[in-house]
Amino acid sequence: MRLPRLATASVVASTLLVAGLAGCTSDSGGSGGGSETIVIAADLNNSSSVDTAYGRALQLRVDQVNASGRLGDRKLQLRTQDNRADPTASLRNITTFADDPSVAAIVEGTCDQCMVGAAKTVNDKKVPTIVLAASDQVSQTVTPYLFKLGPNSSDSAVTMVNELRRLQVANAAILYSDDLYGRGGNTVLTAELDKAKIPLSGARSVKPAATDITQAVGTLTDANPAALLVLTGPDQAALAAKSAKNSGYKGKVFFDAAAAGDLFIPNDAVAATNNTTMVFTQTLAIDDVIATTPAKAARKQWFRDYISRYGSYSGVGSFAADAVDLIAAAVARVGDDREQIRAIVETSQVDGLSGPIRLTPANHSGLMPQALTLLVARAGRWRLSS
Repeated sequence: MRLPRLATASVVASTLLVAGLAGCTSDSGGSGGGSETIVIAADLNNSSSVDTAYGRALQLRVDQVNASGRLGDRKLQLRTQDNRADPTASLRNITTFADDPSVAAIVEGTCDQCMVGAAKTVNDKKVPTIVLAASDQVSQTVTPYLFKLGPNSSDSAVTMVNELRRLQVANAAILYSDDLYGRGGNTVLTAELDKAKIPLSGARSVKPAATDITQAVGTLTDANPAALLVLTGPDQAALAAKSAKNSGYKGKVFFDAAAAGDLFIPNDAVAATNNTTMVFTQTLAIDDVIATTPAKAARKQWFRDYISRYGSYSGVGSFAADAVDLIAAAVARVGDDREQIRAIVETSQVDGLSGPIRLTPANHSGLMPQALTLLVARAGRWRLSS
């Protein structure tokens, strides 16, 4: 793909971020230190709007890294396969990637069950893998080669409940998706509500692919909770807001970070989501942020670059771009040596496009809680909460 005109500034700004990882030297170590093309493989679900955004962001960032020249004679190449959200298909894709010596690292998309099922293969074949799925269980799966970027449900729950406490809400209800992410999120959010002494009026689950969740939402809103807390993907979150509004619900609606998607809210959901609060990073409203640091400038430029290439913006894309940056910083030093890439990623500390990222041998979930903030839906798009 041709690099957009706006990408040049982003490459310069992002170099400031990667410099902290790559240092000032380029080591010649690694079994393939002289490789000309180094592959980043991505296992994505082509029918997922979130994974589509991940794929776009991965390609854009790979192109920017290559255009920057920071890898010298090396070039990155993105190779993707569709897992159809099927753990069996995903395991097949990951095995194929891992058996290819040109693949330096793997990026996994939204399918958390896929990654939990493939964790042993990733570890046995010793291929560094960065997971973008929402479930906390991914980072709790013990393997030296598995890393997670993106908000943790536990951090999202703390941020949300702190706001509920500030607003002095009387009680709350939870709607969650019946999958690893939703069930785990419901558990940690329920615990945080209990600690804050905010009564839970009810909790209901919905199948992740359900397109009619009216009954579940209606059951919750019939109890007239002061706040409806939604732990689903972006499409179901919009459905939940519309169902709540249609039921006459007048309370507050909160989305957790997994509900984040595009900057602009679909037209048919604008009225229903108006004034909804969402826990997410600043990236989805980065044009509201003043660029007072190189990291903030890089985030604003990434926002413009993504829109320039794709005509719209997805907040989740920053996680995929950060994954490329972490891998690229390691490749700049050690080429395609997987073990050394793993070791560098495991000790990475950088102000990424998503926010502060800190990885350690004891913590393979890199996005810091400080990256999360509150956004509010206003006039069909997400803005920083005032």
